[in-house]
Amino acid sequence: MKYFARSATRVDLAGGTLDCWPLYTLVGGAKTTNLAISVFTTAELEVTPQREIDLHIEDLNYHRVFANLAEALECSDRALDLIRAQLRFWRPDFGFRLRTRSESPVGGGLGGSSSLCISLIKVFAQVKRQLLTTYEKVNLAHNLEAEVLHKPTGTQDYFPAIEPGLSIIHYEPLGPRLERLNFSLEHFAQRMLLVYTGQPHHSGLNNWQVIKAAIDGDQKTLAALREIKRIGEATAEACKNRAWNNLPELFREEFKARIQLSSGFSSPRIEELERLGLNAGAEAVKICGAGGGGCVVIWAEPDRKGQVADACRHEGFQILDAVPVVE
Repeated sequence: MKYFARSATRVDLAGGTLDCWPLYTLVGGAKTTNLAISVFTTAELEVTPQREIDLHIEDLNYHRVFANLAEALECSDRALDLIRAQLRFWRPDFGFRLRTRSESPVGGGLGGSSSLCISLIKVFAQVKRQLLTTYEKVNLAHNLEAEVLHKPTGTQDYFPAIEPGLSIIHYEPLGPRLERLNFSLEHFAQRMLLVYTGQPHHSGLNNWQVIKAAIDGDQKTLAALREIKRIGEATAEACKNRAWNNLPELFREEFKARIQLSSGFSSPRIEELERLGLNAGAEAVKICGAGGGGCVVIWAEPDRKGQVADACRHEGFQILDAVPVVE
């Protein structure tokens, strides 16, 4: 029998990094806003009568067959880190073929690994006939990825992979709370240009540096986090009120605040892309994820979006075919 799961990735519009515990507790709570996009991860699992475990990770060109679960768990291949963590949790007592795929560039800053983690949870939950709530899936993914990374992780990336669309995630003492905004996303589709810098980023490293500095009481770090909180709250309100014209300025403010938080969030390639986009007529550039590479969103009016895209391609940047998704 075959089982299939697909999950979206996301563009984080504001409030990122604050979704990492305990950062939001240090600034009195926070709001992140993100948008699910049509860059997907998938997991397909076929139960077989044998005990063999056949694992195929398409985007890493990895394929290996294990005699049983114990042999798979003993394998130290780095490509299997996330799948191995899932196997330790689910402890499947049957043989199967598992094929995974991610459309996100490696280190793209789109939450690709988090989306894949959710796809794996979805597909194993189907096989095990286990019903999990959105928040249970988020908590499980959060803990499994922390196990893989050996570092604290945020949680905002999991929500759009479970419930796509435009969402505000409220970070409160009781934990994260999802608020979905159910209206047309055509404004984003017409103005959003997703560009890959060609260089992967390392979100776990950047966020861990921020967490350590904040816990140590570094005032520059805490001031930057408070500014990101302010911008995150303003962006959430702009989206709720459909005040779309406020977004470019908020994106520009968020870019500055993120660089103040850590120079590691930018890079020469991102700075080059920012200059290129603005000179070609864009209104703002938004770093995706923890930056340092990966993808950026360039925001441009519809009549200028084409010329901005052409300018980016001319300089060797890759334009990703991505639009907002709600299901």
